[in-house]
Amino acid sequence: MLPRPTPGTPEAPPGARGFAVVDVEATGRSPWRHRVVEVAVVLLDDGLRAEGEFATLLDPLGPVGPTHVHRIRQTDVEGAPRFREIAPRLLELLAGRVLVGHHVSCDHAFLDREFARIGVPLPPVPLLCTMRLAREHLPQARSHGLAACVEAAGLGWYPAHTALGDARVTAELLRHCLGAPSCPPEDWAAPLREAARVPWPRLGRARSRPSGAAVPLLRREAPYGPWLPGPQAPEVVLTRAGAMGSSA
Repeated sequence: MLPRPTPGTPEAPPGARGFAVVDVEATGRSPWRHRVVEVAVVLLDDGLRAEGEFATLLDPLGPVGPTHVHRIRQTDVEGAPRFREIAPRLLELLAGRVLVGHHVSCDHAFLDREFARIGVPLPPVPLLCTMRLAREHLPQARSHGLAACVEAAGLGWYPAHTALGDARVTAELLRHCLGAPSCPPEDWAAPLREAARVPWPRLGRARSRPSGAAVPLLRREAPYGPWLPGPQAPEVVLTRAGAMGSSA
């Protein structure tokens, strides 16, 4: 669980909803040529307290890509929702929030392109990058990749390259960096103010498929560390996490 806000945490501006920490796993490196195959969102309120989570594998309508990296097999996405089926829920989760990620421009580019494919332009949402924050407030990190920053912050092991595992630990890294004495409150109060003013599109919920079956969510969970490469990696469990009408 995320720790409570540190004493002296500044009050959020009126109307602020907080942060949406996102991570995507994709079938390749290019948002234009490849597709999102897993997405996770960890919601934090304006005081950096955890509010909820959303995660699911997605059917990319083609090959899943580098299984040796994200450990998603083609059989894992059988029956998973397509992006357009979860798009309404994602819009609800992201609306009014600062979008956070480690190298957040990459996650944002994949989401932006997926929404564009279904004819929904994303608004100019404020971004907050934990990689940039780590460069400024975590000087002891040996590099600025997520694993190195997590190690330098003393946050422990995590299931790398699972969208939910990466999003959860990025949320913890965000709190660590924003709580550093070298981080002025304005570094995150300003994006909160901006996010509260951004108008977001809305889509009707896709509660069922043409067959009448509920839209499934297929959640991938892995135990917290150590998360080692190859055959030593811990087992990943796939769970049907309810249907689209369910809560996050």
